[in-house]
Amino acid sequence: MYVCLCHGVSDKAIRKAAHAGCHSLAQLRAELKVASQCGKCARQAKAVLSEALPPPSAAPKQTLIITQIAV
Repeated sequence: MYVCLCHGVSDKAIRKAAHAGCHSLAQLRAELKVASQCGKCARQAKAVLSEALPPPSAAPKQTLIITQIAV
């Protein structure tokens, strides 16, 4: 489905950009020119980008392990 008709940007292209490292609308705009002309696609582009990005809880958690205790 086309998200940005001005520049012919599809939801597939936005998902591909997200997997390549785009994490914001500003980055999408710089990479694909989405929402850079009339701007009517900005809301839909952000929605597709949000769906494509991994949830924040998917980030690996760091665990601190204490192996020695001074007495």
